Amino acid sequence: MKDLLDLYLTFVRLGCVTFGGGYAMLPLLERELVNRRGWATMDELRDYFAIGQCTPGIIALNVSTFIGEKRRGLPGALAATLGFLTGPIAIILVIAASLQNFADEPLVQHAFAGIRVCVCVLIVQAVLRLWKSSVVDRLSLALYLVVFALTAFSGFLPVKVPAAVLVLLSGAAGIAISLARVRRGKGGRA
Repeated sequence: MKDLLDLYLTFVRLGCVTFGGGYAMLPLLERELVNRRGWATMDELRDYFAIGQCTPGIIALNVSTFIGEKRRGLPGALAATLGFLTGPIAIILVIAASLQNFADEPLVQHAFAGIRVCVCVLIVQAVLRLWKSSVVDRLSLALYLVVFALTAFSGFLPVKVPAAVLVLLSGAAGIAISLARVRRGKGGRA
């Protein structure tokens, strides 16, 4: 029961600072779940993010569910998920009840402008961390460039490729690259 309470309270705390969504959360999740608590490795956290991108819902919420399940099975998944939801729901209820009264205030508008800048910095930091650990050779760089082009120029393409499809196709490409390396006797990761 103590483990479940620890999962719940940890994710309550993390859920209260989810500004910017999943990718902006990566540095915070890494510090708390990988470095401080050792509940996951960085590779596992990256994998959870990739799976969370392909599944319905908020990426960081999905990651909390995966971590909870890894730690304590279904009860852990429920504790972590409920913990992650508790803070944001309470904060959103308070903001929703009072935002209409203050939304047009210059001070509130300036605060939101500052928060948006901070969120951009957190997202860039997450992208740089993912880049360093994921784009490790020419093949992974080529895969990155193809996926980047498909997303960056999607407005000019006749059909927009959904992010989940890109993630799944990239996973398949990673498997194919790895199998080709094994066949050539080079081993290693894609």
